[in-house]
Amino acid sequence: MLNKYETLFIISPDLDEEATAAMVERFRNLLETSAQLENIDEWGKRKLAYKIKDKTEGYYVLADFSAESDFPRELERIFKITDGIMKYLIVKKEK
Repeated sequence: MLNKYETLFIISPDLDEEATAAMVERFRNLLETSAQLENIDEWGKRKLAYKIKDKTEGYYVLADFSAESDFPRELERIFKITDGIMKYLIVKKEK
């Protein structure tokens, strides 16, 4: 049974436009192949509520997807080991 999830991740502003686009595309491909990507919304560069690693802004990306219950754990592992991801959050949506 597939559950619905939402993830928001923030990419470091130190990456240039090309590297940021490549990072978004990498996670888009991951979500399309390992889950059912429903929507991905790039919010662009925004000011952070508080400093993260001495940065005051980041590139925000929001994605909605459906997946098996073990996939979010794998996605979290990939976020953790990916250079350029400052913060992330994965939330299971209510039915």
